[in-house]
Amino acid sequence: MTITSVLNTSIGGYTLGHLLTAGFTFVICLIVIRVIMRIIKGLLEKTPFDKRIRGLIANLLKYAMYVLTVVIVAQGLGINMSSLVALVSVVSLGITLASEDILGNFAGGLVIFSAHPFAINDFIESSGTMGTVEEIDLHHTRLVTPDGYTVYIPNKDLASSRIINYTRLGRRRVTVKVTASYDAPTETVMSALRTAVARTENILEDPAPGYYITEYGASSIEYTIFCWAPAREYWPVYLGLTGALRPAFEEAGVEMTYDHLNVHMINDGAVALNKPKA
Repeated sequence: MTITSVLNTSIGGYTLGHLLTAGFTFVICLIVIRVIMRIIKGLLEKTPFDKRIRGLIANLLKYAMYVLTVVIVAQGLGINMSSLVALVSVVSLGITLASEDILGNFAGGLVIFSAHPFAINDFIESSGTMGTVEEIDLHHTRLVTPDGYTVYIPNKDLASSRIINYTRLGRRRVTVKVTASYDAPTETVMSALRTAVARTENILEDPAPGYYITEYGASSIEYTIFCWAPAREYWPVYLGLTGALRPAFEEAGVEMTYDHLNVHMINDGAVALNKPKA
């Protein structure tokens, strides 16, 4: 029996030569896949993606190449893959439509991991929700709000909305407003404001705090303090400064205005009412 006759021996409708060719093709494809995967993993290591994202991308590409290998081997055996490819396409389309939100969140997660608009422990605001980032997952981002609520925001919504990162620069501006009577000299009020700032911890010296008159009201003058604090100390500084203003005003003899009504008795018995004093 010659080699040619052996190769032409039919096994299950396929010649031995076709089976050997298909087997050889399969082995070559596996070797090529292994080489390509090494290259892909090396390239992914240089990307800013999270370790889980890199692993997921690598697995998806590997499975895609395995499917391609099956198609190549099947075609080498003379199997008609048109029907199978059409069926796979229809099933893939159905899965894609059914999992639109999942894929959208996954894509949003890729955008967040690649663009890095925020990181764990950053304080951010998006779509009216403010909080500290506790977890960034493939499908959602978990925030903890200042009042202790846990909020899960889908990555699809987060990636397509406006994001304010209060932590990125390492500092935040603290703005505190207070009103004082027109009777109080401006320099006396400014001195009281500086005293309150000096008694508040963690206020940065650079940029230096600023003190301004920002509004002349009907019965009071509005003063505003602009100062800077480390991003993670914003609330302690804001609350500390607000609490330090009242004793500083009292020591300086400055009246903190509020809504009230003054009634003055006139000698003839008539009553004079002053306008409400804010």
